[in-house]
Amino acid sequence: MSDAPRLPLAESRAMTDQAQARTEARPAPSPVPATREDLRDHLPGVEAERRVTDWGRSERIEGLFDRTVIDFFYRYWFRVEVEGIEHVPSRGGALLVSNHAGALPPDAPMIAKAVREEHPNPRPVHLLVEHFFKGYPGFAMLLPKIGAVPAHPANAHRLLYDEGALVQVMPEGRKGSEKLYRDRYRLRRFGRGGFVATAMRAQAPIVPIAVIGAEEAAPIFAHVTALQRLTGLLYFPITPTFPHFGLAGMAGYLPAKFRIRFLEPIPTDEWGPDGAEDRGLVQTVASEIRARIQDELLEMVSRRRSVWFG
Repeated sequence: MSDAPRLPLAESRAMTDQAQARTEARPAPSPVPATREDLRDHLPGVEAERRVTDWGRSERIEGLFDRTVIDFFYRYWFRVEVEGIEHVPSRGGALLVSNHAGALPPDAPMIAKAVREEHPNPRPVHLLVEHFFKGYPGFAMLLPKIGAVPAHPANAHRLLYDEGALVQVMPEGRKGSEKLYRDRYRLRRFGRGGFVATAMRAQAPIVPIAVIGAEEAAPIFAHVTALQRLTGLLYFPITPTFPHFGLAGMAGYLPAKFRIRFLEPIPTDEWGPDGAEDRGLVQTVASEIRARIQDELLEMVSRRRSVWFG
């Protein structure tokens, strides 16, 4: 049995009554706010003026990145020339499909910049990116803030159908960015045509885009597989500036002249949402888009007088 002293019964009841009285005297907790505006008052006010979308896109960071980096490359380094910008819809969802190349490909931000700068109705562009970028600290945090969205059919459908946004995709994916210089402007396979099925389900037009300049701005001469495994990088390319200038050499672009040509949109509403279930139709449309971009690239390269001056 315990040797601890026991309180008299009357004193114990008095202490219980006092505790109960203190509990009843406390003010009742306020109800949980039901609206987003009310919840904002409970967040720490570090940046009260910030504007961040549901996708994590920050207007402040994107604007800063655009003014300090993208604008310089667009206007002065690559001296981008744009054709057919009127083919990008002024409203509603649309899927922008282009070729892809370069050690650290500069084509996607140049296309998004062209829509913001040259289109009569400037609109933000959401870039679908592969999931392997999640493994790179800092870089993985920056991508969503400047408009990148994980490449998933549900994300693309929400952007195209529900939000009526512009979505950019590079069907070549890693196969395009790992392409060697000797294979420049030879398009890789466009996967299984998943981007076509996504556009069909969302009833959004597809705008093919042909880009020249990225192959020469960030050329890859070889890959070192052993160093890729040792460093854990996606790939270990040999470029004019990497690896001898370190990781910063990955962004050491050469001043190649960029030309971006937006082609006539391909409507998908004629097939209806059920067309996405027809694998043969999806593959046929994807192959036709690839062939169309390939023909435009060859024509643009043949007419180019100089890699550096266009």
